[in-house]
Amino acid sequence: MRTWALLLPLLMATAQAQVCSVDKTVFEVKENTNSSEPLLDIYVPEGQQVTLGPSSTRFAFRIQGTQLFLNVTPDYEENSMLQAQLECKSGDTTVTQLRVFVSVLDVNDNTPQFPYVARVWKVPEDTKVNTTIIPETELEAQDLDKDDILFYTLQEVTLGASDFFSLMGTNRPALRLDQPLDFEKCRNMTFQLLVRDTQEENVEPSHTATATLVLEVQPADLRPPWFLPCTYSDAYVCIQAQYQGTVPTGHKLPGALVLQPGPIYAVDGDWAISQPIVYSFMKGHEDGTFSIDASTGNLTMSKSVPSPKTFLLVVKGEQADHGRYSVTQVMVEARDANGSLPRFPESLYRGTVARGSGVGVAVKDAAAPSQPLRIRAQDPEFPDLNSAITYQITNNSNFRMDGEAVLTNALLVHTGVFYAEVEAKNTVTSGTATTVVEIQVSEQEPAPTGTSGAGGGSTTNKPSGDQRFSAVEMAALGGVLGALLLLALIALMVLVHKLYGHRLKCCSGKALEPQPQGFDNQAFVSEEANWAPAPSPSPRPGRPPTPEPVTPGPTSPSPATLHHVPESPAAARDGEDPAAVRSILTKERRPEGGYKAVWFGEDIGAEADVVVLNEPASEADGAGDSGSEGSGDAGSDAGPGRGTEDPPGADSIYF
Repeated sequence: MRTWALLLPLLMATAQAQVCSVDKTVFEVKENTNSSEPLLDIYVPEGQQVTLGPSSTRFAFRIQGTQLFLNVTPDYEENSMLQAQLECKSGDTTVTQLRVFVSVLDVNDNTPQFPYVARVWKVPEDTKVNTTIIPETELEAQDLDKDDILFYTLQEVTLGASDFFSLMGTNRPALRLDQPLDFEKCRNMTFQLLVRDTQEENVEPSHTATATLVLEVQPADLRPPWFLPCTYSDAYVCIQAQYQGTVPTGHKLPGALVLQPGPIYAVDGDWAISQPIVYSFMKGHEDGTFSIDASTGNLTMSKSVPSPKTFLLVVKGEQADHGRYSVTQVMVEARDANGSLPRFPESLYRGTVARGSGVGVAVKDAAAPSQPLRIRAQDPEFPDLNSAITYQITNNSNFRMDGEAVLTNALLVHTGVFYAEVEAKNTVTSGTATTVVEIQVSEQEPAPTGTSGAGGGSTTNKPSGDQRFSAVEMAALGGVLGALLLLALIALMVLVHKLYGHRLKCCSGKALEPQPQGFDNQAFVSEEANWAPAPSPSPRPGRPPTPEPVTPGPTSPSPATLHHVPESPAAARDGEDPAAVRSILTKERRPEGGYKAVWFGEDIGAEADVVVLNEPASEADGAGDSGSEGSGDAGSDAGPGRGTEDPPGADSIYF
């Protein structure tokens, strides 16, 4: 036994040496792998050959020598398991058969795909909340990577659409309604559905796909008919109008009644459906006085009302499909019509017509020459009786009324202005009213606004209002106003010159002339206006205000300089009347008071000495009636307590 135990491995090794063999028979390869290396080496005994058997995966392998190679790029989605059958033959005899398996590993290499790019779903407006609008099977995407888990995200394109719809879950793309729909507010909502084959965005590899979802809200019959006009409280309820009207007693009106605030009229509250409305009475019509048109809602009288009475009619407005209806109330008051008078909205109407117009020509409206003049009266109490009002002209045979229009009744030969009284009479109530029409008969009828003229050109567009003045008249008015403005400016300039002319002269070009030795002559300038002789003023009861002191400039001469002025000879001869007018310009220095003088030196030249002498206050008070020039205001220039012996430099300004 021990000998057989020792010989068995030797016999097996000898047997193996006579057959084909491989080191490994099962392999794993990731899909999309391209490798030039051999998959395995095959041991082939001498005298034998190895080939691929018929059960091998077609075109997946090849044998080169004694090495097995992958002949294709493995694809998990196409074939997840590859098989190679190895046959070793000695001549035509098969000695050994071996099987090698290659397992292809899945890799995330495919993008999810939606079965649609864009799709439209119709959603009824009355769909209940939490209803699944689109099932998961209609929205989900497909991924060829069999082990991938898909994650969905709903992104709104229409602003606010995500408030109405959402997905059932991240991995469940069913669409759910979250709040009630309103066709009036939002009719179409668009979303983008995103799918990803990884949960995180930044994972590699990761693939995404998108599809567009369009949801169209379909109107539903949610609202009843609404009688107009009405106040909307919300999107479903309307506070409806109630109608009122008045009819005269003893008369049956032929047409539809005029009601306030308007005729009976209802519309489908769901205007997108817009079902026709059928009108009928529900209450208040038992005596048969009124009837209503089923399609229009017009209310008419079937018979007259003998005495004053108030009718309360309940009117029903129902959809033609009998889906919904609503009601309103109509109050009709029957009154005694006697004494009801028509009224004209205007007390004076203006018209125009061309001279030479024959009989039957319509008078045009002066405010709108392209339109005929229409005169209309109304009955404020019974508007239904407006159609019973007739018109006639009572005092002018050249014109007549044709309904509400004014027509010529004779050939108009002369130009001028004609006045006609128009009488309106209500044939039911016998009430009358009058108004006046002013008709201008002109040489040529005014051309309508915006029409072509005789010369081929187009007239200037004018407003449709009353044209009371022509362009020539407006131009003449503008010229007159311009002339008046010019006269006013001239008068203002003359007045300014009289009041402030001396100041304007003082401040004009003379101010630019250099002053000799730089001295200031403010006191001299202030008296320039008094150079002309003037009559003696009457004595004043009070002392005039003291003038403001003259501030000397920085180069004012010192008192010692002023004393160098030479003395003046006698200013007046014996026997002269002190009240006579005396000149203030002199070459002599006059020592007596009572006047002002300007004294020039003997040699008048570029540097002439000029001194303005001011009279003392004591003498000025007594010389008020001296009659000399400047005596009236001498006191205003003299300071208090000064005498005639004061030196010239004390109250004088030196030039």
